[in-house]
Amino acid sequence: MATNALRSLWAEPRPTNAPGRGPRDWALVAVLICWSVAEVVLRQDLAPRPLQLLAVLAVLGPLLWRRTHPLVAVAVSCGTLTIIDIVRILTGSQGTVLNSTLAVLILAYALFRWGSGREAASGLGVILLWLAIITTHGADPTTLAEAVAGYAFFLFAAALGAAIRYRAKIRIRDIDQAKAREREQLARELHDTVAHHVSGIAIQAQAGRAIAASHPERAIEALAIIEDAATRTLTELRAIVGVLRASQDTEFAPQPGVAEVEQLATDGQTRPCVEVTLSGEFDDLSPAVGAAIYRLAQESITNARRHARHATQVTVAVTGDADQIRLTIDDDGSAAGGRTPAGYGLVGMRERASLLGGTFHAGPAAERGWRVEAVLPRTGTPR
Repeated sequence: MATNALRSLWAEPRPTNAPGRGPRDWALVAVLICWSVAEVVLRQDLAPRPLQLLAVLAVLGPLLWRRTHPLVAVAVSCGTLTIIDIVRILTGSQGTVLNSTLAVLILAYALFRWGSGREAASGLGVILLWLAIITTHGADPTTLAEAVAGYAFFLFAAALGAAIRYRAKIRIRDIDQAKAREREQLARELHDTVAHHVSGIAIQAQAGRAIAASHPERAIEALAIIEDAATRTLTELRAIVGVLRASQDTEFAPQPGVAEVEQLATDGQTRPCVEVTLSGEFDDLSPAVGAAIYRLAQESITNARRHARHATQVTVAVTGDADQIRLTIDDDGSAAGGRTPAGYGLVGMRERASLLGGTFHAGPAAERGWRVEAVLPRTGTPR
């Protein structure tokens, strides 16, 4: 088992979302430069200036590439610092290096945060080799406690980078699972709608065959109904393309739609009170869009009941325009409710709206409480 775990760590790829150099990286370098200049001005026990300059460059330069090339950054920094220490030993140079070179801890963190498994293992070996040289043969006397503290600092930085890396990995996995569940739910609803239409087509076809000889005019009516149902079925089949669906038991019943949103309203005896307002045109609305409006409203009301502190009222408004359906949910809960747009439930809601070609937004309202707003095209054309 231990061998398999080590192989898994060795084969760990780099994170795919590593950011490039940004303003904060240049700000970090600027701060360290100021720190180094302050030390040069204020301290008197420093090694010769050429060695100090080389040591600072060995730390500051690789910091800018610590995410994109973490192993190279560690190798350049620790290798240069090792050469500097060896030169100090051979020349008998007195004085210490700048404390700002401790920023090499950031490189140890970045190695395990952004490097692959092989890079992390190789870079850790470089760091441990450098620490062994400077603690046993370094130019500055080092006690056992100082040596242990040095190892502890670097191992802590590496462990911190690994912990944050795997926490981000778990979060990405959870977000992907939330999106997959929402795709599965949407596909199941589309499947059930198609199955409902197909069942109607089969029944009408059987009835048409039974009455074709005696009542041909009624058979023609049945054919018209079949044509309309087949058209709707083709529309839903186009919507289901690209949406993955796991094998689960299905129900051959229509999914709830916009009309059922009114059933989410409460009588005012429970808190928060839910008020629902429907306005506009909802005829010829895609069943997938109607079901999505209902699910988004239902999930938003549930979130308000769970997370909106001191909320007394939730207002649900559905407006049907010529081309789109707009859903708005507002509550009057406290802004300190701890709700954030990064929740997995909101991720699933956003994914559902996106699959149907719409938009979704959730966040604090302008004055008080929380607002959820979704806009979906009437046809529910998926992306």
